[in-house]
Amino acid sequence: MPSSPDTHLIAIRHGETEWNSEGRFQGHLNSVLNAEGMAQAQALGMRLAGERLDLLLSSDLGRALQTASAIAMRTGHEIVVDPRLRERRMGVFQGLTPDEVQRRYPQEYARFLSHDPDYAIPEGESMRQLFERSVACFSELARLHAGLTLATVTHGGVLAMLYRHAAAMPLAAPRNFPLHNAGVNRLRHRLGAWQLQSWGDIAHLESALDDTQ
Repeated sequence: MPSSPDTHLIAIRHGETEWNSEGRFQGHLNSVLNAEGMAQAQALGMRLAGERLDLLLSSDLGRALQTASAIAMRTGHEIVVDPRLRERRMGVFQGLTPDEVQRRYPQEYARFLSHDPDYAIPEGESMRQLFERSVACFSELARLHAGLTLATVTHGGVLAMLYRHAAAMPLAAPRNFPLHNAGVNRLRHRLGAWQLQSWGDIAHLESALDDTQ
């Protein structure tokens, strides 16, 4: 039986938000893109306008949709919204800085910092739950769109799970890879497995960053 053709994935983190710059936990809450984030999103659109792209997907959270909209303005694609691409649900931490979380929820924050994959923040999601959701989403996309090139605008937590899955990296292992806002990360789905091709490409952001200095 012949194998399915490769699916190519351009996985993108949304542009920088006000809360990113303040170090706040965002989770399923939203903060709009700041000036730098909007410039990053515009630069992404220019970068992707010159590439083959069959489908543009986005998380349904506002910061991802803002970024995807800037891409769509350049590429002409309709945005396919998929809630499974949402960031990790951070529960009672959402909207707070780490210092605020430490003061209000010291025991919970200590558990969070232990990187236990099965620890779920109160009213939130564990790392393992995020991993399973993210991998299931990308695996289904690869199966449904075999042979196509997909761009997905998502979040740092989701991208971290995808990287760990493709690299067979344990969930509890310290992160040793970047999660740049508006970075371009490329993977290929071949013979039922995701393969990393390039990660953390921000060459297109140099002019965007210069314009906001």
